[in-house]
Amino acid sequence: MGKQKLSPKAAKAKAVRDLKAANSPDRKKKRADSQKKRREAKKNGRNIEGKDYDHYTGTFVTAHRNRGGMNPKKNGTKNE
Repeated sequence: MGKQKLSPKAAKAKAVRDLKAANSPDRKKKRADSQKKRREAKKNGRNIEGKDYDHYTGTFVTAHRNRGGMNPKKNGTKNE
């Protein structure tokens, strides 16, 4: 999938929204937790290359599978 084709004004607004979302307290907490889990898994000798920590399942899954949301109670796209 390529980049979105946005007008300069829309691209700037999206960048502001994305940055605000990425720096929200919830995302910061999840990012720190993911980094901690990755360090721990590497230390234990697990091969996690190409995988991301999924906070819903509590496991490492492929980066592709971890996009869009897995929680059936929320409006994610992977369960459709």
